[in-house]
Amino acid sequence: MTLLATPRLTLRPLTEADREAVVKVFADPEMSRFFAVDFADPASANAMVDRRLAYRGPAGQGHWVIERDGAVIGVAHLRPSWELPGEVPELGYYVASAHAGQGLATEAARALLDHGLGTLGLPAVWALVHERNAASRKVAGRLGFLDVGSGVHYGDLHRVLVALPAVQGRPHHIELWVPDLAGAERSWGWLLGELGWREFRRWPAGVSWRLGGTYLVAEASPALSAAGHERTRPGLNHLALHVATRAEVDDLAARATAHGWRPLFADRYPHAGGPAHYAAYLENDAGFEVELVAADGPPAGV
Repeated sequence: MTLLATPRLTLRPLTEADREAVVKVFADPEMSRFFAVDFADPASANAMVDRRLAYRGPAGQGHWVIERDGAVIGVAHLRPSWELPGEVPELGYYVASAHAGQGLATEAARALLDHGLGTLGLPAVWALVHERNAASRKVAGRLGFLDVGSGVHYGDLHRVLVALPAVQGRPHHIELWVPDLAGAERSWGWLLGELGWREFRRWPAGVSWRLGGTYLVAEASPALSAAGHERTRPGLNHLALHVATRAEVDDLAARATAHGWRPLFADRYPHAGGPAHYAAYLENDAGFEVELVAADGPPAGV
């Protein structure tokens, strides 16, 4: 987990040493107004701290304490939802009543949301906000969460909210000028198709494939100034693409040789990029390199 800093706050991973301070924050009955459990009861608050400390989940996610000027004023989490299906994580934020109305909940939640969508590259983040918790719903609105419905969660009616990555700064498209369009289609077309890309547009000198809002172009432009691509010269060295699992990386690497790709750094496969990096490095006949990176992390024990 990562220590996060904002202009007024520090968010750091929750530890056993924070137990007393967190229990004290929740001793105010107002903090439990939208919970099915009364955390003003020390036994309930301690059980809540136990659950948070026992968390084991994806790297970079978990439970944080919110500090202001060295004092714990709340807790927050970004971890797989206990209430919603799938692996998209849920964001939660709780700031002591004495610090309400100062924008601190928004500041803390924004830091975690930016961490999730930006640093961790999550595809989305959920938030579940009690139907009657108008203040928290306003915080979520300021953060750009979209209201997608309601349901009974955590024992009561909650709004189901989702935040998606911002478009600004994300790749719009990638264009590769290739010496042999048929060869590019054989290698890139097969690989991108296996990764879920679909043909987008086609014209006499080129073809493109699209995944979500990004597309990749292969074009045999008449303006080419050289006969071939050289990845060790200044310019594009390689493209790196996510693959869902290590098993799929292995499968694609094994089948790629039949589709115009050859392995690079085979003697160090699958850790040519380092012991905590599971990837296949491939080069096609035109000299373009692609790196296929397992999204499910390093093997156990690494």
